[in-house]
Amino acid sequence: MTQNIINLVNVSKNYNGTEALKSVNLYIRKNEFLTLLGPSGCGKTTTLRIIGGFEEPNSGEVLFNGVNINSIPPFKRKVNTVFQKYALFPHMDVFENIAFGLKIKKMDKKTIQKKVRNILNLVNLSGYEQREINSLSGGQQQRVAIARALVNEPEVLLLDEPLGALDLKLRQEMQIELKNMQKRLGITFIYVTHDQEEALSMSDTIVVMKNGSIQQIGTPIDIYNEPKNPFVADFIGESNIISGVMIRDYFVKFAGCYFECVDRGFTDNEPVDVVVRPEDIKVVSEEESNLKGEVRAVTFKGVHYEMLVRNNSIRWKIQSTTMAPVGSRVGLLILPDDIHIMKKVTVK
Repeated sequence: MTQNIINLVNVSKNYNGTEALKSVNLYIRKNEFLTLLGPSGCGKTTTLRIIGGFEEPNSGEVLFNGVNINSIPPFKRKVNTVFQKYALFPHMDVFENIAFGLKIKKMDKKTIQKKVRNILNLVNLSGYEQREINSLSGGQQQRVAIARALVNEPEVLLLDEPLGALDLKLRQEMQIELKNMQKRLGITFIYVTHDQEEALSMSDTIVVMKNGSIQQIGTPIDIYNEPKNPFVADFIGESNIISGVMIRDYFVKFAGCYFECVDRGFTDNEPVDVVVRPEDIKVVSEEESNLKGEVRAVTFKGVHYEMLVRNNSIRWKIQSTTMAPVGSRVGLLILPDDIHIMKKVTVK
């Protein structure tokens, strides 16, 4: 059984009377890549800073391997942090930047050289020891910042939107490298981002946050396919969210039509929210479906077309590799497995 390395127990934080975190409970396992995901102001960075020791909670406990570390300063915690602003020393070369923490610990010169050499190899910067920081690209500087954090052999690495300053192609490359790095090192990564693609592509576990509260915790597949509420459904990827009525188990009505589905556990005729992902709707002829509409807009997105189809008062977003022209009438085919039913809830 995997051991929890960090536990947050009823952790709350407020700034000048404004609640940034509201009784957050969360456990993080050893060797896990966990991502805190949400919009600006949701509390994800505050959570990270509390784990790192840069902020102290107003109430609740932060446990590291079962020991309360609320009052322990950052430099005494077995964690290191990589920020979006890398905070590298411009007057030092790559080697000196990475070795800085080891020198503070008064390690001998031979050990420092060995550790720096090994970590440079890990982040694919072998041979860059004497390079000046300002001569490096953004991606290379980011690797130096990660190397400087990892060379101290933390049990947990905290990453606060470290890819935010990189261009799209480099960001995607670094997502793969970070995940591979975490697997090779076998340490816990806690990653903060507002980018859903980053979270889905890298994480073992995603924690979706809004207004200082956790909305859902799960694997990327669970979060995407089984959102717990409309906020999660809309924030993770794109969704069509429609009001409906659960007629009975496995049978739902929405958009004026009846559909078989795979959901159960609702009362008969219970009002619900229905989620259908744009890529799960098939465009067919009007004769092939009771759900019909008119194509109002078509946008070419490179790998697919995005269409807006109007059905009475509902505007459906559809993603398809084939295109129906604007003004045409189409049928919309939605299979049982592609319908997700959510209880009507008030999101905090």
